[in-house]
This record gives sequence, structure tokens and C-alpha cells, in this order.
Amino acid sequence: MTHITLYDTTLRDGAQTQGVDFSVADKIAIASALDALGIDYIEGGWPGANPTDDAFFAQPPALAHARFTAFGMTKRHGRSAANDPALNALLNTTAPSICLVGKAWDYQVETALGLTKPENLALIDDSVRHSVTHNKQLIFDAEHFFDGYKSNPEYALECIKTAYQAGARWITLCDTNGGTLPFEIEEIVNAVIPHISGENLGIHCHNDTENAVANSLAAVKAGVRLVQGTLNGLGERCGNANLTAIIPTLMLKMGYTTSVSPQKLERLTHISRILDDRLNRPSNRHAAYVGEAAFAHKGGLHVSAVAKDPSSYEHINPDVVGNRRHVIVSDQSGRANILSRLHDIGMTVDATNPKIQELLETLKQREFEGYVYDGAEASFALLAQRHLLGVPEFYTLKSFRVVDERVSQANGTLQTLSQATVEVLVNGDTYTETATGNGPVNALDSALRRVLIPTFPALESVRLVDYKVRILTPNRGTEALTRVLIESRDTTTGDSWVTVGVSPNVIDASYTALQESIVYFLLGRK
Repeated sequence: MTHITLYDTTLRDGAQTQGVDFSVADKIAIASALDALGIDYIEGGWPGANPTDDAFFAQPPALAHARFTAFGMTKRHGRSAANDPALNALLNTTAPSICLVGKAWDYQVETALGLTKPENLALIDDSVRHSVTHNKQLIFDAEHFFDGYKSNPEYALECIKTAYQAGARWITLCDTNGGTLPFEIEEIVNAVIPHISGENLGIHCHNDTENAVANSLAAVKAGVRLVQGTLNGLGERCGNANLTAIIPTLMLKMGYTTSVSPQKLERLTHISRILDDRLNRPSNRHAAYVGEAAFAHKGGLHVSAVAKDPSSYEHINPDVVGNRRHVIVSDQSGRANILSRLHDIGMTVDATNPKIQELLETLKQREFEGYVYDGAEASFALLAQRHLLGVPEFYTLKSFRVVDERVSQANGTLQTLSQATVEVLVNGDTYTETATGNGPVNALDSALRRVLIPTFPALESVRLVDYKVRILTPNRGTEALTRVLIESRDTTTGDSWVTVGVSPNVIDASYTALQESIVYFLLGRK
């Protein structure tokens, strides 16, 4: 079987994503996860470009499989390679591989660099020859190669042949502005292979036409044997080719082998979410293969079919990539959805139980009122438990009050303070507590904890990690109905769950979601 080499650029290209700023600790954790997955090359960044990359390359992580790679550019015009500070910054690292980017588009050579075409070829030749004398494996990224080929195919080919003949192990063809389409990629790669073997060719695609994955696969089909990309498709503008989609497609759909074993492929979803957790950003629920909704089923007829033959609505077994089948309950649900979802949460119920139909009708009514359960599985579990088995009354809220006050400080600045007071009945006794917080929901959460933790000390490990508000009736202005989703996490186990509350009053909706979160956690501890 044909082997495809995997080259990850998350730690450099991914850092160009708007809102992404890797710390050294982030880079170490992500590189270790990529190495454990089986990635062949991990590009760590650009030594000399910023303090973070300097610190990372000064103490690189110990990698069991991947080749740690430093990225930079060909030498500057007017200097020898031996006397170019930026190039030597790469060569002085302990990284066994370096990736040099050079121009392959005559327009860019003449306008961006202000050089003649022969001068650019000399830059490439001198930089590559000097680098390989330092026992570095050399990857040459031919920037704007596809635009260059369309403009001047002879010169674009001359650029990559120069790098290859100077000693580059891999020549990576870059679709730098993401504007090339799959059929063009395949045609141009077929034209390149007579000059440089596919065993020495790579592909690097950007996603500006939503074709980065398709372009990468088209290049592989045409013969390239190295694919560059990023986890979750991070990258500037519209992102880079998404390795979390490319890897399983190569292995499961196209019959290629990679250094990601079938056992390691089962960690793909987990590693995708590790990256999002490090960046403190929500995962794309609809991402292919690894998204929470990638194997979700909502229509009742679909669920009945999936129960009989999962392959009818799932292109692979979700277990293969570490994901799971997810049956969504909603106002479109049928009995099959409810039974399947109950099975998922560990509730075994007789299919003929009349309470199933009652639960279904309640579910539809509540979603009509604005509740949503396809993203609030914990609230669904509580709703089902209350209907079918009952839920203990861990505590009873008698009242709560939340006060927000905006105060002018002595230095002329304004500060907003939130304070909540709760009156709660626990085990027959009434307790009143007051707490301040960073906003009304945090204050309410803190006041509740003061009452409940002495009786339920395990709540100390529960943290609110995400809070979302959606206006359901925007035409009603400030009187609009609001839906609140709260995600909570047990810091001891790492488990997380989502609950929902709906009310015309955003604080009331928030309390409902908060209370459901607490009750769900306590129910799991019984």
C-alpha cells in the first residue's frame, strides 16, 4: 500500500489564525499530542521571529516519532548563505529538519522581491546547498507555485528543480492564496511529476475557496506523497488544509497508509478537542469526523434506520476516529429517538411504557416554549429522569435576589458590582447567603455554593466553563424571551455537561440552567 507522509504546521500557520496566540506551554502540549498521533513532521515555528518561538526552540519537546522542523525563508539578496542571520538562526537550532520558503511565481519575484528571475534562482540554490551541509533535512516550500505555474510554467518548474537539485528532500507545492481548484491541482501536479518524482513532492493548501482538503486529496491522487496541514484547519484568512479530515479520508476512503495507526486514529477526536481546549475556544460541532454532530441523528425515521443498519446514515463507524453516535432529541423526535437517547444515558425502559409517550409530548411542548435539548444533554437526562424515575429534592430555593450596581470610583472610572442573595432549604433547614461576583450569574453561583457545599462538598470541583445567551423573540426588544446554555465541568474527572434555561428574564433563565447543572451533578453522585 502507498504511504503518505504527514507534515503538521499548526504551531506556525495555526498561530496566524485571528485570536490564536500560542504560549510555549501550548506549543509543547500540542507538539506532544501530534507526536503521539503519529505525525511525521512537526513544524515548530520560525526561530528568530519572536520570543515565543525562540524559547520553544531553545528547549524543544522530546518527540518519539516526529521530526521537529524549523521554518524560515531563503537568504536575502546581497548576502551569502553563510552570512545570513535569519538563515543561520534556523541552522543553529537542534531541529533535524528545516523548511525554507522561496518564491516560485515570477510576478512575486519581480514585484515583491524586486529581483530578476535568475537572481531568485540563485537565492534558492545557495540557501538549500548551504543548509544541507549542516546535516539538516531540507523541505522547500515553493510559495505561490500554482499561480506561478499558471503565469509562467517554465519558470515555476525551474524554481522547484533548482531546490531539488541543490539537495532538498521534499519540494512542497503551495497554493498560497487558496484560489486553485481541485481539477487544476491534479492537472498541474501531473505536469510536475515528469520533472520531480511524487516521492519527493508535497502539497500545501489554503482554504479560501473551501477546497483545501479536496485540493490536498487531488494532489495525492495525482502522485504527491507528503501532505501539509493543520489540526482543525487553523490558519490565516479561511484557514489551512484540515488534517483532522485529511488523515481519516486518506486511510479509510482512499486506501493509503500513514504513520497514524488504526489504534492511534481512535485518538483523533480527542486530540482535535485538546487543541480547542488549549485555545479556550469552542469546538466546531459540525466538523467532519471529529465534531460532536458528525454522527448525530435527529429525524425519527433516520434513527429507526440507524438502529437497524448504522451504515445507512453513517459513512464510517464513529468509534474508528474516537467519536460517538449521538441521537438528538427534539420536536422532530419519534419514539425511536427517545428510546435510543435513553439507552445512551444508561436508562433502560420498556418500549411499551406509556410514560415514553408522555415524555415525548412534554419534550415537544418545552421545545415549542424555547427549550432546546440537542445541545443540552444533561437537561434532557433530568427531564427523562423526572418523568420516568423521579429526581430527589436535594434542595429547594425559596427565593433569590440579584443586584447590579454601577459605582463611580475616586479615580473617575466606573465599576459595576454584582451581588446575589439566596434563601435555600436544605434537609429541613433554611439558609441565607450573600455573595458578590463577576456579573450576576457568577454572584448567584457563588451564593448557592456557600449554602450547598457544606452539605454537598463534591460541588467544590464543579466549574462553570461556558455561558451562552440567545434571544428567541428579538421583535420584542428588551422584553424578549431568552435561552441560556451553561456548560459545567468536574475538574476532578474532566467530565462536562450542558444545561438549559428559558425565561423572559435572563437571570431567571440563568438560574434554571445553573440549578439543573447542580442537580445533574448531584444525581450522578448518588
